[in-house]
Amino acid sequence: MADAGVPGTVRSVTQARTVPASRPAGSFEAERTIRMMGARVRLLRKQQNLTLKSLADRTGVSVSMLSMVERGLASASVGTLVSVSTALGVHMSDLFGPGDEVTRSPVTRVDEQMTATTGAGGVHRIAYRDPRAGVEMTVQQYVPGGASSGVPEHSDGREVGVLISGQLTVELDGDVHTLNPGDSIAYLSSRPHRIVNRGPEPAQALWVSLEA
Repeated sequence: MADAGVPGTVRSVTQARTVPASRPAGSFEAERTIRMMGARVRLLRKQQNLTLKSLADRTGVSVSMLSMVERGLASASVGTLVSVSTALGVHMSDLFGPGDEVTRSPVTRVDEQMTATTGAGGVHRIAYRDPRAGVEMTVQQYVPGGASSGVPEHSDGREVGVLISGQLTVELDGDVHTLNPGDSIAYLSSRPHRIVNRGPEPAQALWVSLEA
């Protein structure tokens, strides 16, 4: 199924019986990440004694879709990951593995940073996170016509963003705000919002999410 970036939509991952020699190495890592993320969601859910039905009720994501995600048979959109992580009381990046702030190097190399696609023409790279401080910073890229999601979404906390290049339109609770390079915006994540690149060039922005 196509991933439209709306909570509850998933993109299936097909397991081929034979792997062509020309298959990019990154595809193996992507499938491994999907399986690890699914196992992590299952672990967090079980630790909180939640059934798939309970998590589905909290997120609006169907039981069948959550089951596919947990089994590593589908990758979730950013919107779905936000809904699931919020329901489980963790950061989105925590779905990809537990944090280890004591032994972690102060430097996180770009090839070590997790990325997620919105399914609507956007890519979010998690450049930094600190679960204890409730801070998560992402580098967001949008192709022309790309968006953070198919429809406005909301979650807990607060968001602050600054546009690095290109042009972005932020739809915020019915209002439209156009950002040019250097412009910043801040808002409560509980307000329905969506980020769209309506310009002719790719756009890049730095976004920080803060817990409430």
